[in-house]
Amino acid sequence: MANTRSAMKRMRQNERRRVRNRVVRSRVRTALKSARTAVAENVGTARASVTDAVRSLDKAVTKGAVHKNTAARKKSRLMTQLAALAR
Repeated sequence: MANTRSAMKRMRQNERRRVRNRVVRSRVRTALKSARTAVAENVGTARASVTDAVRSLDKAVTKGAVHKNTAARKKSRLMTQLAALAR
């Protein structure tokens, strides 16, 4: 348990940030999963689904919940899958 006031405040801040980041990351995972399944099943809305996933990744990076290189890697892999679908 924290002893100083500053440590207690830091614990409260960390908890608020953890909950906020958890919500954002959950949305990203959901968007990525729907995009991957749409691409795998060759659904006509695959492009829109990938676009939504990219948008959610960019928002997560802006909010600091996901590192920008992680988002770039995930976006790149999604686009590769989408390009393979177009061939």
